[in-house]
Amino acid sequence: MDIGRRSFLSGGATRLGKRPRIMKHCTGSGRTAIIEGGRVVSASSRDATAGENATSDHAAGSFKGAIDCDVHPRVPDILALKRYMNDHWRETVEVRGIEGFESIAYPNNAPLTTRPDAMTGKVRADDDVGRMAKALLDPQQFSLAICNCLYAVQMIRDEHLASAFARAVNDWVRHEWLDRDPRLRASIVVPIQNIELAVDEVNRCAEDKRFVQVLLLALGEQPLGKSMFWPIYRAAEKHGLTIGIHAGSSYHHAVTGSGWPSYYLEDYAAQSLGFHAQVGSLVAEGVFVKFPKLKAVLIESGVTWLPPYLWRLAKFWRGVRLEVPWIDRPPMEIVRDHIRLTIQPFDAPDNADTVRRVLDQLPSEEMLLFASDFPHWQYDGNAMLPSGIDAALRRKILIDNPKAAYPRLAL
Repeated sequence: MDIGRRSFLSGGATRLGKRPRIMKHCTGSGRTAIIEGGRVVSASSRDATAGENATSDHAAGSFKGAIDCDVHPRVPDILALKRYMNDHWRETVEVRGIEGFESIAYPNNAPLTTRPDAMTGKVRADDDVGRMAKALLDPQQFSLAICNCLYAVQMIRDEHLASAFARAVNDWVRHEWLDRDPRLRASIVVPIQNIELAVDEVNRCAEDKRFVQVLLLALGEQPLGKSMFWPIYRAAEKHGLTIGIHAGSSYHHAVTGSGWPSYYLEDYAAQSLGFHAQVGSLVAEGVFVKFPKLKAVLIESGVTWLPPYLWRLAKFWRGVRLEVPWIDRPPMEIVRDHIRLTIQPFDAPDNADTVRRVLDQLPSEEMLLFASDFPHWQYDGNAMLPSGIDAALRRKILIDNPKAAYPRLAL
């Protein structure tokens, strides 16, 4: 029986009343974290790997042992990267007066860019590993967190300069973050402007097992399923790396199909349409047929848009499947097996019954991965999981699903 068609409700008594039986693959019961005196406080303590105790603790709202799939270290300034460049590129930065590359995807003063409790005056928790750990990893007792650095390498027009900055960003993350906290893992930033250089960077960083993912953006120059990108996917599959597609843009083209919007609100809301295009491209171009071991994680894509998009994609595939004969099974099955989504930001009303109905439409409960999106602040209050998620699925989202999506976490 298709998991996506089963009832999403599960057994046991909660504040919502009695619920039906537990699904084999579901989401756990969401509780909010509380901020006290600018400090995030978790709800309980338990060992996330200790069988029944782990399940009961997650039912009680603890995040102990969770794997955070989206944490954002921020490069504080150009000097931090120059230390990881060779003499030629340091001189280039100085002679050309390059002060850095900042994307408008997350404007510094936008409320969702940085949580209030992640700042003390102008001191931010996301540009120092110790402050980040104190604000997030320590109080929540996460077991692992994946660093996704969004420094705007993709905006650089010069492909060789982009390669130098990508290399510097990855080495900065390695030495300033991974070396300083054993709980951290990271994504590889690549110079997508030049596929050969991007593959070189993947191969270089893959030697360090703490890199678990190749990071791409949802909005760029070409749909990501195009064969021009396949060398990156080939290298990723070879090294057991996941492909992460994060909200964001190179801003070389308008972020909507109708042109440039006027407001940041429109820009950020339109990002989900970029994910629509990327899922369609990856499926239609046959990426997962060519690379059957590859998985792609949609990061900050939202969740609720996917089921209706898949219904539409599947409907029209039935009528025009002759033009894509390499697609060897229905699109929903391909997405179920190869696409994962981080659960923040969760774009649905804060109503337990509604959340359960929405999630019931996903092809599989194994698709959802936990993410705090720190220091971004896109969830209601301080809740890192939506309401209406039962204990069994909660544990899957927090621990089991991330482990399955990122095979290098076991290395």
